[in-house]
Amino acid sequence: MARSRSRTSSRSDKGAGARQARSKSTRSKPAAEVEVVEEGGGMGIDDGIAIITTIVLLVAVLLVDYELGTNYGEGMFFK
Repeated sequence: MARSRSRTSSRSDKGAGARQARSKSTRSKPAAEVEVVEEGGGMGIDDGIAIITTIVLLVAVLLVDYELGTNYGEGMFFK
């Protein structure tokens, strides 16, 4: 059976020192600056589309009900 070496005896001081120097150099780098940009106030295009679509649908329902009420006497709001 082969002998196993202990970990402390297989490492040299040179290798451990180089590893520490490398880790110190990454820590000493300044962090990247992050610029915080605030969003402008007001509605976006998505909000505007939702509101306009709702208004158009309500007007369409009212126009159909008006036509049903005036021509056929069966409207819900207009008779």
